Amino acid sequence: MSPRRKASARSRGSAGNTVPGASLTGRKILLGVTGSIAAYKAVDLLRELTKRGARVTVCMTAAARQFVAPLTFEVLSGGRVLTDMFESAAGQVSELGPEREPGRVPGSEPAPAAGQSSRPVQHIDAVADSDLMLVAPATGNIIGKVASGIADDLLSSILMAAGGRVMFAPAMNVRMWENPVVRANVERLRSLGCSFVEPESGELACGETGKGRLAAVETIVAAVEALLAEKKPLSGVKILVTAGRTEEPIDEVRYVSNRSSGRMGYALASAARDMGGDVTLVSGPTSVEPPAEMKCVRVRTAAEMRSAVRTAAARADMVFMVAAVSDFTPASAKKGKIPRDTGRLEIELRPTEDILGEVGRRKGKKLLVGFAVETGDEVRRAREKLRKKNLDLIVVNNPLVPGAGFDVGTNVVTMIDRAGKVERLPLMSKREVAKEVLRKAVSLRPA
Repeated sequence: MSPRRKASARSRGSAGNTVPGASLTGRKILLGVTGSIAAYKAVDLLRELTKRGARVTVCMTAAARQFVAPLTFEVLSGGRVLTDMFESAAGQVSELGPEREPGRVPGSEPAPAAGQSSRPVQHIDAVADSDLMLVAPATGNIIGKVASGIADDLLSSILMAAGGRVMFAPAMNVRMWENPVVRANVERLRSLGCSFVEPESGELACGETGKGRLAAVETIVAAVEALLAEKKPLSGVKILVTAGRTEEPIDEVRYVSNRSSGRMGYALASAARDMGGDVTLVSGPTSVEPPAEMKCVRVRTAAEMRSAVRTAAARADMVFMVAAVSDFTPASAKKGKIPRDTGRLEIELRPTEDILGEVGRRKGKKLLVGFAVETGDEVRRAREKLRKKNLDLIVVNNPLVPGAGFDVGTNVVTMIDRAGKVERLPLMSKREVAKEVLRKAVSLRPA
């Protein structure tokens, strides 16, 4: 038996000594370790996670390996540490497969037979069935790379491929943590659904004192337990979300529209999916990419959105009308492009169909949530719309309020429910607003 095999065998015995009532039994966690002096604390973190029954795979960056040897994590986890994006998965000694046959030249493994899958791609294979990607310690570098879409090593590639939950436990110098660029990267990742275990204040390795020290192991473990223990309150619930704007053609080049980016609707659809909902997204044009793992119906005009909403609403349990549908459309669209030398151009506009009002009249037992943009007297106008459209909840915002404008990652909203209760939310990321709206909507559903 190879030394590495022996280490793995020993570790399986020690890792099996879980604490009574292990809270993470059967959970699969990928632990990413980056180049911080706090990397040594990840050893204790790994030990605590395995004690609670978790199956942990460790991925180390090149910088992390300058602080702690991979063998330490291999012994404790009972598995191979992932380090190299280009290392041949078929040529490695691993608990996941047989050792290479004696005398076989690395890279000469036989090609898979017809119908069989090829070698696993490490950054895809590593996240295929993980319940959580936990990066601890997380440096400003890895946070910045993921926030910017950079995948230039194995860990950043794994995080790019992650379709589930991602948690960061940062550790860095206080001035780095307070740097506006780092703060913006953290907020961007939060808006995309990533979780953070905030660093602690105290004396840092560099000798300075301030916020930046890796959170205590027990704090990180508690955060992992809380995240993985979260119930999915929308499991089995069919949800329709509309998002984006509509474009009403003047001719075959020009159109009438508005400034909606689609960010709020997409954030709500993404959060509903993560809460277990079966989401259908009806989307007009947007300036952002739609979230994955849901049915997305693309439309352009208000008429197309009305048709798609009527179809999708028929099977929905909850409907969130976030899209900014044009109130008016040209009475007729001209063929081709209207020449500039035509002179003065007059366009006759007619009202579009009231999609929200139509869904309200036909909603039955559905829970219906409307979104409204008002630039003055928001609460009064929202109350009127709530009543007229037969809504269960309305979410209103004023785009003139700082932080609540178009095509930004934050919002400031007020929620009013069918009982008349008004709940004003502070400035939040649109992802956090989405969670609050869904929380409220769930509370309004019949028991």
